[in-house]
Amino acid sequence: MQVIFLKDLRGQGKKGDIKEVSDGYAMNYLIKKGYAVKKTETSLNKLNKEIENNKVLDEKNTKEAKEYAKKLEKITLTFHAKAGKMDKMFGSISTKQIKEELDKLGFSIDKKQIEMETINTFGYHDVMINLYKDVIGKIKVLVNKD
Repeated sequence: MQVIFLKDLRGQGKKGDIKEVSDGYAMNYLIKKGYAVKKTETSLNKLNKEIENNKVLDEKNTKEAKEYAKKLEKITLTFHAKAGKMDKMFGSISTKQIKEELDKLGFSIDKKQIEMETINTFGYHDVMINLYKDVIGKIKVLVNKD
């Protein structure tokens, strides 16, 4: 029997996959537990509509993320830190601090989206922000001596 997976199932298939499985396994496990439905003309049409809707939504989200990335590129965040001997910086700048500064500027970014190396030196640093699948925003961070 051919089934269309509604959810990801490790070792069997991913959402949207069409696979041939034994009748008993399909009826007693996959369909009963809600992991799949029997492949029919109706279920295939429903899958195709869902794929098309997801594609349109994905394009919309990508476009919005690219516009957001353009806004982020114009930003330079400035932080002040104390300097020790030989101008070495005390502490470091964290993703939490960057998130808080972005929040003050009206950007809604989760700190998990922020990718950066540890900022523990003075000067300019580039910080990457994952906005959507393949869309990455970039901001500049300037650390000055206090």
